[in-house]
Amino acid sequence: MSVYVYGIAASAHPDLPENAAGIGDPPRPVRIVSQGRIKALVSDAPEKIRPKRRDLLAHQDVLRQAGESGPVLPLRFGGVSPDDETLLSVLAEKEEYYVERLAALDGMVEYNLKATHDEEAVLYRVLSDDPALRESVEAGRRTGGGSHEDKVRLGERVAQAVQTREVQDADLVRATLRNLSEEVSAGPKSVGWLANLSFLVARDRSAELVNAVDVIRQENPHLVLTVTGPLPPYSFVE
Repeated sequence: MSVYVYGIAASAHPDLPENAAGIGDPPRPVRIVSQGRIKALVSDAPEKIRPKRRDLLAHQDVLRQAGESGPVLPLRFGGVSPDDETLLSVLAEKEEYYVERLAALDGMVEYNLKATHDEEAVLYRVLSDDPALRESVEAGRRTGGGSHEDKVRLGERVAQAVQTREVQDADLVRATLRNLSEEVSAGPKSVGWLANLSFLVARDRSAELVNAVDVIRQENPHLVLTVTGPLPPYSFVE
C-alpha cells in the first residue's frame, strides 16, 4: 500500500500520541518509519488524495503536534511513497542531509510575506517623489491630455515610475526583514505580487519580525503586506 509522508524527525524525537490521526476518510492513524538517526511520520495513503480542507488541516495538524516537541522537516501536502521499503531507501540515501537540516532548523519557524501596491496610493507616492512627472500629469489633465501619442508617452512614464517603485519596495522589504531572519527563500513569481518571500526565523524572534512588518506598513502606506506564520519551514527543506 502507498505511504503518505508528513515529515521527517530525528530518531530521538518523541512519538505522537497513539490516537494521532492523519488524512483520509476515515482518518488514517499516524505511524513511524525509522532509519538510522531519522524517522518519517507517515500513514497509509488513501486511494485518491485531493487537497480537501479536512485533509489539508489534518496534514498541518500532524506537523504542528510533532513540531511542539522539536524540529520536524515538513513535506508539502501530497507526498507519497510507493511503500515502506522505498521510503526507507530514500531516508538512508539522504540521512546526512536530513540530520544537517534538522540541526539547522531547530527552534526555527517560517513566515511568508507577500507584498503588493495599493494602486491609488502608489500613484500618489510616485507623483510626490517626481515633481516633473507630477507637473506633466497635471498639465495633461488641464489640457485634456494632448494628442494620442502624448497620452501614450505619459502613460509609459507613469508605468515606468511605478515599476521602479516596485523594485525599490521589494528591496526594502527583503533588506529590512533579512536582518531578523536566518535565511530567505523567494517564492514563485506571480502577477500582482511585487514580493513573495519566506523568512526562516528563530521562534523567539517571531514578534520582532511581525513588529518590523507593522513598521514598514506605517512608513509606507502604499504597500499592502500579507504575512502568514508561524509555519513549519516548508521553504527551507529540499
